Amino acid sequence: MKNMEHKNDHDAPQTDMKGMSDMKDMKDMPGMDHDVADHSQMNHDHMNHDHMDHAHMGHQMDMGHDDHQIKMAHGNHQMAMGDMNHQDMMMHGGHMMHMGNLKQKFWVSIILTIPILLMTSMMGMTKPLLVFPGSTWVVAVIGIILFIYGGQPFFSGAKGELQARQPAMMTLITMGISVAFIYSIYAVVANNLLANQPHVMDFFWELATLIDIMLLGHWVEMNAITSAGSALNDLAKLLPSMAHKLDPKTGAVTDVALTEIQNDDIVLVKAGEKIPADGQVTKGETAVNEAMVTGEAKQVPKTVKDKVVGGSVNGTGSFEMQVTGTGANSFLAQVMQLVQSAQQEKSAQENLADKVAGWLFYAALTVGIVAFVIWYVNSGLTTALPITVTVLIIACPHALGLAVPLVVARSTSIAAKNGLLIRNRNALEQVKDLRYALMDKTGTLTEGNFVVHEFDSLTTDLTADQVLALFAGLEASSSHPLAQGILKAAEHEKATIPAAVNVAQITGVGLKGEIAGTAYEIVSMAQLEKLQLTYDQAKFQTLASAGNSISFLVANNQLLGYVAQGDTVKPQAKQFIAALKAQRITPVMLTGDNLQTAQKVATTLGIDQIHAKLLPQDKAKLVRQFQQQGKVLMIGDGINDAPSLAQADVGIAIGGGTDLAIESADVVLVKSNPNDVTAFLQLAKQTTRKMTENLWWGAGYNIIALPLAAGVLAPIGFILSPMVGALLMSLSTVIVALNALTLKLGRLD
Repeated sequence: MKNMEHKNDHDAPQTDMKGMSDMKDMKDMPGMDHDVADHSQMNHDHMNHDHMDHAHMGHQMDMGHDDHQIKMAHGNHQMAMGDMNHQDMMMHGGHMMHMGNLKQKFWVSIILTIPILLMTSMMGMTKPLLVFPGSTWVVAVIGIILFIYGGQPFFSGAKGELQARQPAMMTLITMGISVAFIYSIYAVVANNLLANQPHVMDFFWELATLIDIMLLGHWVEMNAITSAGSALNDLAKLLPSMAHKLDPKTGAVTDVALTEIQNDDIVLVKAGEKIPADGQVTKGETAVNEAMVTGEAKQVPKTVKDKVVGGSVNGTGSFEMQVTGTGANSFLAQVMQLVQSAQQEKSAQENLADKVAGWLFYAALTVGIVAFVIWYVNSGLTTALPITVTVLIIACPHALGLAVPLVVARSTSIAAKNGLLIRNRNALEQVKDLRYALMDKTGTLTEGNFVVHEFDSLTTDLTADQVLALFAGLEASSSHPLAQGILKAAEHEKATIPAAVNVAQITGVGLKGEIAGTAYEIVSMAQLEKLQLTYDQAKFQTLASAGNSISFLVANNQLLGYVAQGDTVKPQAKQFIAALKAQRITPVMLTGDNLQTAQKVATTLGIDQIHAKLLPQDKAKLVRQFQQQGKVLMIGDGINDAPSLAQADVGIAIGGGTDLAIESADVVLVKSNPNDVTAFLQLAKQTTRKMTENLWWGAGYNIIALPLAAGVLAPIGFILSPMVGALLMSLSTVIVALNALTLKLGRLD
């Protein structure tokens, strides 16, 4: 028996990760490569981890260094990142409004508004500054152009809403400006062509300012929403614009634009330069500063076969690398897609805002019609029309339309700047009702940085060193953290590692392969019991109770030896669990590891509920069971957690790196710090509070304003004018915007 008290190189972050580009085919689980798929489903059961919970990103990296997953996109995606601000769209009733068009429409509308303001009176209370024969017709012509051009986005949005039979904000806006426009044209015709007609006040001044305010509001909204993308722009800037491409045949080096670099190209990285892409070192040794990418200000040694991350800074040594991640295969490209999809998805309260706008549409229409009829009967058309116009102008829901998007945009921006990528906005609103936080162990609560503590032979035919060498031979091609622990131990012991062939995963069991014609298997303690192989249960229970994961070597149905490895609890984990409890959220550990190891971690952290030896489907089943008692947060870090992440009310992927994990989660934490989960919970609660406040500011004033506009106080001499109605609407918009901008959250902002 040999005890491994040394730390090997595990104190330094491991950097052998396969990267996003190698994991692209994992979306379709049935079609995955067998070797990767089984590992990713945690069938690495030889670690006594029946589908152990540290399947981070296909095990292609060290779990204590998940931040490597911020793999800078380059090539076309660096440009695409800059284009995001110009390509963003906003949905209204199924209609997409292009941000660039809104900006252009706003400025053109402002130019058209200037002569209207000069040649018309404000609600009849001021005299026009510029009057000449035919000036009213000039105003009418400009008003028609402004109405058609500036109002086009709202008309299109209203069309979509009406086609969906869901009149909402755009329909209300369209109704308000249409009524103002039609009434103003009627006023021009009546005042200039109809004889013996009392002067009719037009609303061109109000029409122009309403269109301008609404265009400005939507432009501001979209600028705010793209702020998250702007934060990610900073990541793209980490990449250099040029790369030294090396011809493998001639050795010639050519400086080329980053956009010309492709996968499998060989690139030379000189001392002090930024690494241009994700890749694998093929020649040379160096140390890389990955602080700009990972946030950890330490030099990480790199040698042949080590992975490097685009955007990190090379040290004093030059090296050659083979590019493994470019363009759409890069992590940043997926991050961009996450942000864009998050911006387009509607949260529950946004849907509620649309419903409120729909109710407001019917309420305004009803109040307007009733007011028109009553005032027409009692005072005639000249009184009834202005009052009706006032009702419809006041009901214009621009502030309501901004109420939620501006808050979510602000929240998304704060989150993105701090490594919290909100994929599904609905998650923000679920947080206030959470009762349980289910989480896997390795990589979430522990570092996933395994160190071999003990190994030995259980047969007289092999020595302890030979057992370790066989383990290492079978694990030589794996970047799994436990495999890396074994390989580091073998390197430390200077073991001669034999070559293994036909290495493959055994679903639900572990690993198998052939060495020198003999078939070997690496299995878990649970599999030993199924094989009915006897072992010293007391001894191995003691090892497991000490926090070790135990792997067994079997050949010809004979137990040959074992390796026991231990993990360390993350320093932030205890604080994280305490924070959950303080919010009355019950933490529950879900793990594929053995119960004894899980219990040791749980006791250290203060977790009372533990479920061990779980398969991925077991975790999803437990999520459903807990959901019967309340809202569930699931925190996972790999493909094996994808089913439970998707099932949970809020799914958070720590160290997001694989397609499946990202697509299943509602939130992706770029860093693997569990305290970031607490930060997200705080941010979500603040966001929900701001949403509620804005909904009241955006629509609540209508409860008072609509009756006033309809003339309920006319008997005492008070009638709300359209201008005052427009000012009220504008004021509520400003309040909503300012309230959204006040969203801050301590260290996150």
